[in-house]
Amino acid sequence: MVHFQNSFRNLLKNCILNRDLSTGKCLHALYLKHLLAPTTYLSNHFILLYSKCGRLTAARRAFDQTLEPNVFSYNALLDAYAKRSLPEHARQLFDEIPHPDLVSYNTLISAYADCGSAAAALGLFEEMRERLIDADGFTVSGVITACCNEVALLRQLHSLAVFCGYDSYVSVNNSLLTFYGKNGLLEEAKEVFVAMGGHVRDEVSWNSMIVAYGQHKDGAKAMELFRDMVHRGIEVDMFTVASMLTAFTSRNDLSWGLQLHGKSIKTGLHCNSHVGSGLIDMYSKCGGTMLDSNKVLQEIPAPDSVVWNTMISCYSRDDELSEEALHCLKQMQLSGHKPDDCTFSCALSSCSTLSSPSTGKQLHALAIKTDIPSNRIQVNNALIAMYSRCGSLDYARQVFDRMPQHNIVSLNSIISGYAQHGKGSEALLLFNQMIRVKMVPTSITFIALLSACAHTGQVEEGRRYFNRMINEFGIEPEAEHFSCMIDLLSRAGKLGEAKRLIETMPFTPGMAAWATLLGACRKHGKMELAEIAANELLQLEPTNATPYVVLANMYTDFGKWEDVARVRKLMRDRGIKKLPGCSWLELHNRVHVFVAEDNSHPMMKEIHDYLDWMVLKIKHAGYVPDKETRLRHHSEKLAVAFGLLSTTDGAPIVVMKNLRICGDCHNAMKYISQISCRKITVRDANRFHCFERGNCSCGDYW
Repeated sequence: MVHFQNSFRNLLKNCILNRDLSTGKCLHALYLKHLLAPTTYLSNHFILLYSKCGRLTAARRAFDQTLEPNVFSYNALLDAYAKRSLPEHARQLFDEIPHPDLVSYNTLISAYADCGSAAAALGLFEEMRERLIDADGFTVSGVITACCNEVALLRQLHSLAVFCGYDSYVSVNNSLLTFYGKNGLLEEAKEVFVAMGGHVRDEVSWNSMIVAYGQHKDGAKAMELFRDMVHRGIEVDMFTVASMLTAFTSRNDLSWGLQLHGKSIKTGLHCNSHVGSGLIDMYSKCGGTMLDSNKVLQEIPAPDSVVWNTMISCYSRDDELSEEALHCLKQMQLSGHKPDDCTFSCALSSCSTLSSPSTGKQLHALAIKTDIPSNRIQVNNALIAMYSRCGSLDYARQVFDRMPQHNIVSLNSIISGYAQHGKGSEALLLFNQMIRVKMVPTSITFIALLSACAHTGQVEEGRRYFNRMINEFGIEPEAEHFSCMIDLLSRAGKLGEAKRLIETMPFTPGMAAWATLLGACRKHGKMELAEIAANELLQLEPTNATPYVVLANMYTDFGKWEDVARVRKLMRDRGIKKLPGCSWLELHNRVHVFVAEDNSHPMMKEIHDYLDWMVLKIKHAGYVPDKETRLRHHSEKLAVAFGLLSTTDGAPIVVMKNLRICGDCHNAMKYISQISCRKITVRDANRFHCFERGNCSCGDYW
């Protein structure tokens, strides 16, 4: 019998070690049938088995079946809750432990650290000290991790660690190193690293310091540290290589990255998922191609979810490769990996770029079905941005209203959505609500607010928010803020003031500033200033067709035919072609694309006939066409006509366009929405126009 008991124990330990759930279940069945006398020791091992195999419900059942649970029983289940990011369950169980020990406290602090609950972790640490339970390095490093975003707390914990001698633990120093680096405190990180001395540092210490240099775009220092590490004979592992790749990527250094890729091939580390994801990211950000990234992916035998997420992220950053990002998501699912918060955020960004609401809704449904315990708020923020950019502002607001909690990104996303749709009052109202709940705005918040003011003609409000940003919130204006102010002034006809702002702002004026001024000159008929803006644009980008086209159109309006001919000859001589207007809409899960003067669509004859009929109808309603023969078949008109033909009465139509909508089309859309009794939304290069009952959401201020 003793031999049987020993064999049983050894086999059970082996199951735990190898995560052998099926054999472990068989042993548990035998145990429950009382083939062995029940003991707390064996019951604890079954709790461990189910915990290690990710079977939380079974682990809880095994715990409840333990006749006399001891502190080890509680700690085993506590660890399972912590690893599944369930701090509330962990706390509830912790409170049931008759005499929690150091492991109990460390496990719960770790759970709080994983979800960033600094106050709860600190409270538990204080409780330990009150109960005179001696902390160790794991305790302090856990509290440091929980408080990683609070620089003041980080420094206080560092002082405490030195005072109480916890700085002798390498784990404490490594935590300080990591989070000083992440918070931009490079000098403090270096002091910790130097103070550790060569005999205390481990691979994590070296890797953390390399990452800190990388985050500060100091690739040369990172390389120097890497060489020192190799010289000292410290093992270069996958984390070291990944840390170096982060350093090279941060400073956009492809040449050193290529050398490190070569070294990783020699050592076989290129097949590792951790290194592979770093290589993929490095190639996509440092001037390589997605073909290079794809080759790296193909060389990884079993890519994990981090590798797939990196690939999807790289594709989603390039607007031209958004479809590939969604295809990569399908490959990820086929390989057996479930999408997480990062996957959904990147994929939804691609849906925004493609303006594909149907795909976005499918991803929304999948996100609801998928268990995302760690960062659901990030997915909701991406949904708000996606619905806003796809013309479904009502859906974006529904997502926002149903969120159990918001962060600054949530507010920025919905405020930007209202700004893009010309709903300035709603955007400003949300900002005021944000201030009332003590949420601190960021520079992105003010870009959205200034944009909302620009699109609704609220010049004085815009000036007031620009000044509040600087004086009240201490945010230094960036190039984007000045661009918004230039747009605000230009739309309001204050072109001289806009020009002075361009000339005096503390940045070299870019394309956006001069293009905004040029567009406003066209609208307000300021020929002389338009020529200045166009010349500035041509100096910045001689091959850009926009200044040529705007000048030619303005010369036409002013009857300066010789200048029109001169500009068009310049375009021909320099081989510059106007970007063709392109509009598209999604219908029945298919994207239909229309280009002016392109007759490739199979329904083009019906579309032209319907459009001719509609033009007659809206003329009777008061529409006066501008340059009738040339503008009748602009791409947005074709897309709207197709949408009206192909959908049921009353169904809304959403059309996207690559250029700014012209005045004639804007005027026509108002009449078409009135005649057809439809809601027609057009997203052009600048904003959304929602046409309904003969009016546009922009109030004709665009």
